[in-house]
Amino acid sequence: MSLTELGKNARAAAAHLARTPTAAKNSAILAVAAGLEANRAAILAANAQDLAAGRAAGLTSALLDRLMLNEVRLAAIAADLREVAALPDPVGEQFEASTLPNGLKIRKQRVPLGVLGVIYEARPNVTIDVAGLALKTGNAAILRGGKETLRSNLALVEVLRAALAANGLPADSIQYIADSDRARVLELLKLDPYVDIIIPRGGAGLHEFCREHSRIPVMTGGIGICHLFVDETADLEASLAILHNAKTQRPSVCNALDVALVHRAVAVDFLPRLVAHLAKAGVTFRAEADALALSGPHPAVFPATASDFDTEWLSLVLSLKIVDSVDDAIRHIAAHSTHHSDGILTRNPLHAEQFVAEVDSAAVYVNASTRFTDGGQLGLGAEVAISTQRLHARGPMGLRELTTYKWVILGDWHTRP
Repeated sequence: MSLTELGKNARAAAAHLARTPTAAKNSAILAVAAGLEANRAAILAANAQDLAAGRAAGLTSALLDRLMLNEVRLAAIAADLREVAALPDPVGEQFEASTLPNGLKIRKQRVPLGVLGVIYEARPNVTIDVAGLALKTGNAAILRGGKETLRSNLALVEVLRAALAANGLPADSIQYIADSDRARVLELLKLDPYVDIIIPRGGAGLHEFCREHSRIPVMTGGIGICHLFVDETADLEASLAILHNAKTQRPSVCNALDVALVHRAVAVDFLPRLVAHLAKAGVTFRAEADALALSGPHPAVFPATASDFDTEWLSLVLSLKIVDSVDDAIRHIAAHSTHHSDGILTRNPLHAEQFVAEVDSAAVYVNASTRFTDGGQLGLGAEVAISTQRLHARGPMGLRELTTYKWVILGDWHTRP
């Protein structure tokens, strides 16, 4: 089937979904969750084949971790779907209602975006996350995953489409581009008569390719060079726990910590403790000159190169830098951040207030791990991506972020004078 046909089918499905009642959408989502559980053996077998092929092809450990499904992860995906089904449906919500002096009644009303084009790499969970959120918000989706996860995605899409058909919704609400030729991506980016937004989930190269070639608005994000600043008033013991969580809990994801900035006043005490604590978890360090001198000789600490503070590690590597003030930390973040997730660890409310006001990131933290930048953790259910741009959404893109609105104007046979 050509991509033009996929686009036409998606547009027709989106029109059907836009008028589908919430209960029917929820039933389909719950049926997908049940289908994942009923077909887990086939899904995990397909994923095992993808993993074996990935190892043979020399995929990095970070990519293999993103690619992997197991019983626990599949159960979590199904649980996320059930959470999405339980959330309020934003479609049809009315807001900012008013009556003008001439008697016209006006309001805004939420409607689906339409058709989503989602391009992603190595993460089969994205297939289900996007499908669940798209269905809940009345959007159709055309998905294009990477070749490294083709078997897994085809198994998942089979479950999705079967659940849709069994619940009276168009199977073409969710379509998948199985051809791994990159030319298909370029075709999708030119499908502006049918696709309303492109959501790339992958590395900087994919984002740049989409921005350069798309005739459709592109939602960029999901690339995180994440910072935590330990200021001179921080609870150092609690800071160790937060840094440990942010770096090691799942190092291969975009909200994992990449850079620790430490105030000079506490660096002599804190840096050796931080290195010893995280090295036990397998972390190695890239330290600039001052941090290298204060970290103490340790086999896990290496001198930082010029590019190390502009690297999203996606692994157990952490960059270290000493700063002299909250202003110094903010300047460093402004120069090196990808505007994803950055935070301050402090007991000084003025420092916290300044950091929140001046750090221009999608998620700004005070005394918490960056690992909370996640739709599920922030109460949105699943998410389609983390947006680091300003239009039209920022941060985790959940249900509300997959809608737009229209103006509704109610008159009493009004004419304009």
